[in-house]
Amino acid sequence: MKGKNIVVIGGNSGIGGCLVTQLRDAGANVLVFSRRESGSGHLDVTDLDQNLKDVPEVVHGFVYCPGSITLKPFQRLTREDFLTDYEINVLGAVRTIQACFKSLKQAQGASVVLFSTVAVQTGLGFHASIAAAKGAVEGLTRSLAAEWSSQKIRVNAVAPSLTDTPLAGQLLSTPDKKEAAGKRHPLGRHGSVEDSAHAAFFLLSDQSTWITGQVMQVDGGMSAIR
Repeated sequence: MKGKNIVVIGGNSGIGGCLVTQLRDAGANVLVFSRRESGSGHLDVTDLDQNLKDVPEVVHGFVYCPGSITLKPFQRLTREDFLTDYEINVLGAVRTIQACFKSLKQAQGASVVLFSTVAVQTGLGFHASIAAAKGAVEGLTRSLAAEWSSQKIRVNAVAPSLTDTPLAGQLLSTPDKKEAAGKRHPLGRHGSVEDSAHAAFFLLSDQSTWITGQVMQVDGGMSAIR
C-alpha cells in the first residue's frame, strides 16, 4: 500500500474515517473528499455544481463511503425518500467514479470499493428504500467489474450489517439496543468500523488482485446462517 494514491469519498468519520487511518498507517497517500473537509477536499455528493479537485494523474484505489439509513414502514416512504437514498448511494458514486476513471486507468491495476448493506441479500422490514438503493450499488459493482476488467480495474463492494457509526447512532444509542442488535447476529455482536474497514483495505491491497465483481458480506453471519 506504501506510496499508492487512494481517493476516499466520505472518509471523515465512521468506516471511512477508520479506513483512512489504516491506509495512512500503511504508507498510502490518501485524498479525502467529504462535506466536512475544507478546501479542495470539500465535496457534497448531492451538489451537482461541485466536482472533485486536485485528483492525482494516477489513482490506485477509490472508495465511496457516503450512505444513508432511511427506515420507515413502506407505506410511509415518500418519493423523495427513495430519490434521496438513490442520489446519495448510487448517483454520488457514479459521478465521483466517472471523475476518477482516467486516473484509475493509469494505475494498470486499480481497485474500486463501494459499500452496500446486508439488507440487499437478507430481507429486513422497513428497509425498502435503502435496500433498493444499495441493490443498485451491487448491480453497479458487477457491471463495472465486467466492463473494466480489460482496463485492469477491479470493482468490489463491502456489505456490512448494523455497525457502530454516527449514521447508526440512534439504532445503538443504549445498552439495551446494543444487546438486542448483538442477539440478531449469529456471532453475537453488532459490527465495528474496524470490521468493514479491514475488508475494504484488503480489497484495495495487492492481496486481492484476483478478486473482482464480488460483494463481501461483513455481517456477523446474518446473510448466510441462522
